[in-house]
Amino acid sequence: MTDTLSPAAAPDTGERPVDMLRIATAGSVDDGKSTLIGRLLYDSKGIFDDQLASVEDTSRRRGHAQTDLSLLTDGLRAEREQGITIDVAYRYFATPRRKFIIADTPGHIQYTRNMVTGASTADLAMVLVDARKGLLEQSRRHAFLASLLRIPHLVLCVNKMDLVDYDQAVFEGIRDDFTAFAERLDIADITFVPMSALNGDNVVTRSENMPWYEGSSLLHHLETVHIASDRNLIDARFPVQYVLRPRDNDYRGYAGTMTGGVLRPGDDVVVLPSGLTSRVAGIDGPDGPVEEAFAPMAVAIRLEDELDVSRGDMICRPLNRPRTGQDLHAMVCWLSEQGDLRPGATYALKHTTRTVRAKIGELRYRLDVNTGHRDRDAAALDLNEIGRITLRATTPVMYDAYRRNRATGGFILIDEATDNTVAAGILLDDEGAS
Repeated sequence: MTDTLSPAAAPDTGERPVDMLRIATAGSVDDGKSTLIGRLLYDSKGIFDDQLASVEDTSRRRGHAQTDLSLLTDGLRAEREQGITIDVAYRYFATPRRKFIIADTPGHIQYTRNMVTGASTADLAMVLVDARKGLLEQSRRHAFLASLLRIPHLVLCVNKMDLVDYDQAVFEGIRDDFTAFAERLDIADITFVPMSALNGDNVVTRSENMPWYEGSSLLHHLETVHIASDRNLIDARFPVQYVLRPRDNDYRGYAGTMTGGVLRPGDDVVVLPSGLTSRVAGIDGPDGPVEEAFAPMAVAIRLEDELDVSRGDMICRPLNRPRTGQDLHAMVCWLSEQGDLRPGATYALKHTTRTVRAKIGELRYRLDVNTGHRDRDAAALDLNEIGRITLRATTPVMYDAYRRNRATGGFILIDEATDNTVAAGILLDDEGAS
């Protein structure tokens, strides 16, 4: 990789992006996800000279009249030759306002698990729709999954507007159809952008071809969407990842990542599951002591008392504790190709920094992500299927409902015989939660 950006790269102003936005893209096959991401990278000067040269060379060899920007994200050669995206391709770029991580997830129904894993940490989902085809089953499925995963922001990108002569009525028809469908979803913020990823209309700059559109370009929206309030800054949660005890001094700190709330020196805290209490003596970051820690900061917390604290324990406030229990209710997506999920099977359950053994209790229903129908007669979950289950853990798990805190409400199941991850799940409030 060279050290030089493409010729039109903007000069370095010395300013650093203030935060990071995690984006998941989804949509039907050939809606232009990879081209859109390529356009974002290209127009925002987020690619290097050698990358651009390779893409231009490949485009010429394939006989394309113009540079195929989708090649910037369709990662594997075999996938490119098939003309489809199979795996989740991650791309990184930055503007003076913000850093971005984009997960380009596949559109096929048989790769539902890829979208679930790619979108599990996303702040925003971009669902693409082909302006010529309108809303399809896959578009609705991906929007439903975004809602299930509690992604707070969604952008419906009505792509290929150039192929419908930039017709305002086409865009508004798709917008109205999706608005009616979204009434059944749990997404607080939905934005609609008409665009042409191929030509760059409304991707990085406003398009002169659609003067009737009064909104911002996609990149401007991504730069300015407010995500700070999406984080849980109320419930202080610090899962301990590692105990720091250097041999040459008496330092004792507990390293980990804040997954919710705020902690400051002097705060009263409790360590779970033991229930032992203490007070925060100090908080150390990568560059030295800090005055406060909040999600998603990685820090080391020192306590005033020497307590028996180890990996998997959780530090929180005495009067604001997570749920603690062994009987769990969850929605899971089955990821394994080697077998299906059946009641009675036992797996390792990894939740935050804690791993326990858990037994599948009951399969309440299998969820049809296309229609929302609940099949209560299902006996198992196959690859890519989603369902509601109960679990019995061997030791208590400290958790919050996923809708309240995605970090302390998510988990994975691991097959102990193969060490393969077989399911990803979200924890629900209680037995009565949907």
